[in-house]
Amino acid sequence: MTLWSDPIGFIAEWLRGVLTGWGMAGGLANLLIALLGILVLILFAMGLAIFLVWVERKVVARFQDRLGPNRLGPFGLFQPVADIIKLIIKEDITPFGADRFIYNLAPVLALGSVIFLWAILPLASKIYGTDLNVAVLYLVAAGALGTLSIIMGGWASNNKYALLGAFRMVAMMVSYEIPMLVALLIPTVLAGTMSVKGIADAQGGMWFFILSPLGMLIFLISAIAELGRAPFDLNEAESEIVAGFHIEYTGMKFGLFYAGELLHAFTFGGFLAVLFFGGYNFFGLEKYPLVGFLVFMLKAMIGYWVIMWVKYTMPRIRIDHLLAFNWKFLTPLAFVVLVVTALLNILLVATETWVYTLGMFLSNVVIAWITVEILRAYSRGQRKAKGTAVQPAAQTTHH
Repeated sequence: MTLWSDPIGFIAEWLRGVLTGWGMAGGLANLLIALLGILVLILFAMGLAIFLVWVERKVVARFQDRLGPNRLGPFGLFQPVADIIKLIIKEDITPFGADRFIYNLAPVLALGSVIFLWAILPLASKIYGTDLNVAVLYLVAAGALGTLSIIMGGWASNNKYALLGAFRMVAMMVSYEIPMLVALLIPTVLAGTMSVKGIADAQGGMWFFILSPLGMLIFLISAIAELGRAPFDLNEAESEIVAGFHIEYTGMKFGLFYAGELLHAFTFGGFLAVLFFGGYNFFGLEKYPLVGFLVFMLKAMIGYWVIMWVKYTMPRIRIDHLLAFNWKFLTPLAFVVLVVTALLNILLVATETWVYTLGMFLSNVVIAWITVEILRAYSRGQRKAKGTAVQPAAQTTHH
């Protein structure tokens, strides 16, 4: 074991030797090393969230033909530090009539629900928190805590706009968790395991994006909805409910919500990379964990950039259209893709690799073509029905 082949294991063994050399019991040393590992992972995630504040502001500035932060430090890199200082020294306000305990717990739980996801996110072949054999279920369960934190914040704020924003967000998140869960089952079927690391390892020769591009697209759309980002940002519709569920939060309490949203977006970019783009795999170089870590971070950042691209390009849609899109289109499509993928996986698993790959890819092409034709027929019917309704009205007006 060397620092290059297994950096986490190497450092853990060195620390274990130091602690036991000081007379500490082996079990206590292992516990302390595990706690140190958790602390390092949390600090890394929090530091990344601070960096993402700068990235987000720079990217949106480029989309809107602006410069973005450019005063504090080179390229404005120190601007997030100034933002943190500003949030810390702001007055901490608790609304009259608010449930103080739940009101204060909500932002902590919002950020914590994202940190929990990093426990199963494989950053490299030898750099990860834990390899759960039911990691996909853990992903869904930990994400549900974010939903809970939003309804807690909206309800405990004693503000009707906050409560309305929370209701909207929860209705959307509960709805879009269905196609997300179905999309998560697609790489599970292809890899034959619910371990996120096992799914990444199964893509050493072929990315699952090639086998199921529709599954990747469904997961991406559901993830954006789960994040509450445009065009699914109805929880923060300023023209209707001012600021949504966090309208009453000030200072670092608001900062925790904001940091949780940014880190959640990057985390979903990471899961998108792991589930459909091979994660840390890159032409056999994943055997070097540090190289695999850089590869993973690059893929996750690309996924995060796509999420930002969608947010700053598409307008907000109405809530009834949003829910109809999920229940009438996205959820049925997700189930069709899952069933077809599972059947073809059984039928083609014993064939040549190129036959298996081509069959999986063409099945997605056929499903996409059928879906487009159904939508075209539906649109023609809608236009015809509107035209039929308008004609009698025009005749009545003429007479």
